[in-house]
Amino acid sequence: MPASSPAAKEAAKAKTATLEAVEHAERSFTHAADAARVSLTEAAKRVEKSVSEGFETLRAQSRAYTDTAGQTLEEAQAYAAERIRERPITATLAGLGVGVLIGLLIAGGSRHNR
Repeated sequence: MPASSPAAKEAAKAKTATLEAVEHAERSFTHAADAARVSLTEAAKRVEKSVSEGFETLRAQSRAYTDTAGQTLEEAQAYAAERIRERPITATLAGLGVGVLIGLLIAGGSRHNR
């Protein structure tokens, strides 16, 4: 069996080389998976921070808009109350007219739906 002995040695070398290649591939895959996990974790933290900062900015802006809208509404309410006190009959007739118009619009819309 001298002829099969060199073939057996070559087969053993091939087997060893294959096992080393598999181990190297496993290490490379593990390293790549770990690097991907770290990258994804860092990216998730950056996204979370950006979203959090965006919400804080939105919250601050909405507070400013709410304050401005509230102040404007109070001014409009005071103006309307002052005008109503000056001319109560005119204000009453204007309110009645607006109510009639809204009633006609609603009634007209329900007739078209039938």
